[in-house]
Amino acid sequence: MTTSLTDLEKKVISLLQTDIPVCKRPYLVMAEQIGISEEKFLEVLSGLHDKNMIRRFGATLKHQKSGFKANAMVAWKVPEDRVEEVGNIMASFREVTHCYRRDPAPGWDKNLYTMVHGASEDECFAIAAKISEATGEKDYSLLFSRRELKKTSMQYFEN
Repeated sequence: MTTSLTDLEKKVISLLQTDIPVCKRPYLVMAEQIGISEEKFLEVLSGLHDKNMIRRFGATLKHQKSGFKANAMVAWKVPEDRVEEVGNIMASFREVTHCYRRDPAPGWDKNLYTMVHGASEDECFAIAAKISEATGEKDYSLLFSRRELKKTSMQYFEN
């Protein structure tokens, strides 16, 4: 089934591809940019969600600008029957910005991943140890970011 979008839906999606304003009423600010009411903007957004055109919002943390000097992807080997339970515990840590499951690959048995941020690599190791203690999961590896290659969102429509 093919769904066509209205011009207004395209405008809303185009705005959502950009940084959402950090303020009390970001949708009001965005609505004003395209000349509609906040109520109409939210109505269009809700309709896009109902049609599964928009499933979720994701935040991109620019850790360097947030004062963090180190970040690491912590790759965990977690029994499949504990992934949801352990993932929920891991995601509850304020130092964790991402937590997701992936199928293990040949030669790589890790299946659960968390992104942690700290003031130093030692702090990232300490965070992982704290998470390990809380979950009882001991098989993990830290993969540190050495440089940023890409941090952009998908662009569906031009502004």
